[in-house]
Amino acid sequence: MSDAVHPQSSGSLTSRVAALTWPILIGQLAVIANGVIDTVMTARYSATDLAALGLGASVYISIFVGLSGVMQALSPTIGQLYGARKFEAIGFEVRQGVWLTLFLSCLGAIALCFPHPLLSIAQAPAELNDKVEQYLRILALALPATLGLRVYASLNTAISRPRRVMAIQLSALLLKIPLNALFIFGGLGLPAFGSPGCAMATTVAAWIALLAGWLLLRHDDFYSQFKIFVGGLGRPVWAAQLALLRLGVPMGLSYLIEVTAFAFMALFIARLGNHAMAAHQITANFGTVLYMLPLSIASATGTIVAQEIGAGRLQSARHAGNAGVRLGILLAVLVGIVVWIARAEIIGVYTPDASVAAATMPLFFFIAFYQLFDALQVGTAFVLRAYKIATVPTIMYAVALWGVGLSGGYLLGFNVIGNTPEFLQGAAGFWLSNSISLALVGAALVWYLRRVQRIIEAENDTKNSLAA
Repeated sequence: MSDAVHPQSSGSLTSRVAALTWPILIGQLAVIANGVIDTVMTARYSATDLAALGLGASVYISIFVGLSGVMQALSPTIGQLYGARKFEAIGFEVRQGVWLTLFLSCLGAIALCFPHPLLSIAQAPAELNDKVEQYLRILALALPATLGLRVYASLNTAISRPRRVMAIQLSALLLKIPLNALFIFGGLGLPAFGSPGCAMATTVAAWIALLAGWLLLRHDDFYSQFKIFVGGLGRPVWAAQLALLRLGVPMGLSYLIEVTAFAFMALFIARLGNHAMAAHQITANFGTVLYMLPLSIASATGTIVAQEIGAGRLQSARHAGNAGVRLGILLAVLVGIVVWIARAEIIGVYTPDASVAAATMPLFFFIAFYQLFDALQVGTAFVLRAYKIATVPTIMYAVALWGVGLSGGYLLGFNVIGNTPEFLQGAAGFWLSNSISLALVGAALVWYLRRVQRIIEAENDTKNSLAA
């Protein structure tokens, strides 16, 4: 099927990206809100449980982000099949995704049930470690459900139906609030569990969400064309599992690189004192919320690009990728301007402490302008994933975020060489280096994407010439 058959303007492609973006964004914000609710409600229970939640959540997120990143391989795979209208093959990939979920859940559950190597790094008190271990072992029961929901989410996003996922994520969030209250503070004959109660609430909500997704797949006639349930689950096909892992493992590693870069950044900044750490925490938290917008645009863009590739419309795929990345950059610039103008008011929402606010104010300069680089790198990375390319981008992430971001931040922040300007010493040095690393990886990914597109389009032209 040629591009000439279904020409699409840049405006129509941008509209498709925007239409997919908003439900993905709302769903992502609902997922983040779960962590906010846990923090706020546990803080009202006890400081010890809040500390346990913070430590336990950091361990769980590291494991979950890596494993769910592997599951992301389903999205471009299904997206290309949907564009090619190979509907029964989509059902096969969904079943293989379920098997992959089971395998990864076993690995993740072992890590969550035996977290001692990770907890020893923190050197936390024994009482805190006990609560963290309870928290993580309960979440081991939630892991198959949370990863299983990624299969449902990947399918629906890849076929341009993310509203169902959004509805489930919002419903799970609403369910989490009363469950948290019940398990954290006790009630209905149950004792107060504190921070482990958050894990109990997450587990119950996750399995209910997975059940809702399964029922929709089972009983909505739209999904019958994919023949997901024909012949049962079947057996794992190792060639298909390896194909998913070849794409998914680098994707999971790229997520881990981003998470660990920020985690080690926080550990280094903690040496600078409580005010520096508090300023960094506020900046990082707000930056994470802002990141959901370019991430959602990137996910929507990757979906459309994968569908166009599957349909054989390579020029349209290129245009869709360009349109999505442009949209992300434009909105990032607008958001950055708003953040810079309203920085004092935003910081005031986070803290009434004047000294912490003063330490945070300079860091919001980086939040304001690095949105541009973040939108560029994540948008381009998702377009490359739509072409089923993830290994080289992961290497680029490692070199940029670890090599430039962390190492450069250490040199600037701690004035190792001795010639760092005073305004870049401390947390500001880390944030500057992080911003530079994002700019570098964004530029490298754009160059690599252009190279990949030229090669693929040239090969396609050669194939069409031979066929003619």
